[in-house]
Amino acid sequence: MAHYRCAGSVPRKRHTQFRRPDGQLYREELIGEEGFSSDSSLLYHRGVPSAIVDARPWELPDQRTTPNAPLLPRHLRLHDLFPEQEWKAIDAVTGRRLVLANADVRLSYVVAGEASPLYRNATGDECVFVEAGTATVETVFGSLDVHAGDYVVLPRATTHRWLPSGVEPLRLYAIEASGHIAPPKRYLSRYGQLLEHAPYCERDLRGPSDPQVVEATDVEVYVKHRGGGPGGLAGTVHVVPEHPFDVVGWDGCLYPYAFDVADFEPITGRVHQPPPVHQVFEGSGFVICNFVPRKVDYHPLAVPVPYYHSNVDSDEVMFYVAGDYEARKGSGIGRGSVSLHPGGHSHGPQPGAIEPSLGAEAFDELAVMVDTFRPLELGEGGAAADDGAYAWSWAGRGPRG
Repeated sequence: MAHYRCAGSVPRKRHTQFRRPDGQLYREELIGEEGFSSDSSLLYHRGVPSAIVDARPWELPDQRTTPNAPLLPRHLRLHDLFPEQEWKAIDAVTGRRLVLANADVRLSYVVAGEASPLYRNATGDECVFVEAGTATVETVFGSLDVHAGDYVVLPRATTHRWLPSGVEPLRLYAIEASGHIAPPKRYLSRYGQLLEHAPYCERDLRGPSDPQVVEATDVEVYVKHRGGGPGGLAGTVHVVPEHPFDVVGWDGCLYPYAFDVADFEPITGRVHQPPPVHQVFEGSGFVICNFVPRKVDYHPLAVPVPYYHSNVDSDEVMFYVAGDYEARKGSGIGRGSVSLHPGGHSHGPQPGAIEPSLGAEAFDELAVMVDTFRPLELGEGGAAADDGAYAWSWAGRGPRG
């Protein structure tokens, strides 16, 4: 995210002596991407950021996947994954259930009521969509107060934790990359500024508060990293001698931020616009789009719902958040549903949804879409939430029925 910020206390010149009131040096830490060749930030620690005093394995939530075979479109009811009241004892990190995954991206869901442990994802950036509830996300950079409708983008290896607030459950849809997540390149100038045709701008992005120093010793940090487990992942708990939130200041262009989907300005036209106009972020091997309440096509003969399409290079995943998604009427899909439309299967609106959409002036819907360029497999959460019937909804009958 090439938008410079400075928070807390930093020296006038980087990589020069910066001393505490007692005369000791602060320790400088560069957090950067692509081996010193991309965005970075400099953090100034009171302690030694490399210090650990103990380590033990952390058994990750089940990361095993199974192929989508036979090839089927699927409807996954994510709200069924966490029974009523169980969420009160679940946290936003260790309670995640894997829904869909490939080598580029993992989609998980969690309903949480407990504070999470300190956590660092060392495999890639995370973009976490807050479906419902409120929370404070404490990070080594500072804190973010987040609410329903927020995307929370956390750069790789950012130490953080989720603290639910309020009385309702915190519902999170986590998009975990194996690389980095950023605004689409076509929205950016060659220097990284969001351009005039982009559907959002820097004013819409909320950065963290000033860093807060926390005093504690022998603190546990849960680390997800590359290893030999399912999906090539493993977990470790590091015990660090001082609390990792010991940063007095930082500056740079790499940091966590929040973006409220309500600040996304939809791009519309006389006839149906293709999904790229709804794109909000991109990663290596996938894109993230959102469908927000908007005016729809205004050609007198327009068909507002999507045409049938066969994305031969993509699997399409829709997470239905709010409103009434016109194209899926009659399929059983509702709030908290995920649809998987795999590459190789032509998909589109339910037959009974097309005629009723004619003449519509606006759609009241909110959905988050992830399109991948490698096939997705089902995680244990996805397999558990599958309704088993969606594939036959266009035909109106079951197999050979």
